[in-house]
Amino acid sequence: MNVQSVFYTSLYFVAVLYTFAFVLYGIRAIKGPTTADIIMAVDCLSFDMAAFMVILGIYFRSILLASGAIILTLWAYMLDVYYTKYVLYGEVEV
Repeated sequence: MNVQSVFYTSLYFVAVLYTFAFVLYGIRAIKGPTTADIIMAVDCLSFDMAAFMVILGIYFRSILLASGAIILTLWAYMLDVYYTKYVLYGEVEV
């Protein structure tokens, strides 16, 4: 077995694990008892989806997926900032 074959086989197993994590985060986002649980689930889902996009970018040899992952992580970071401002101050001002 060469290195490339082992790498692509491990990418397959990682994809299965990420899919399982996406399902769990989706359930938490829908059933979350508090707003903080929902925000945390969406945040984890966004960061894991960005990492999965980078893995797919490596698999397909595409730089466009990596740039989309950067935009997705920035969106997740802004979600955290706005939610924190809302919790601390009761309002969100830009």
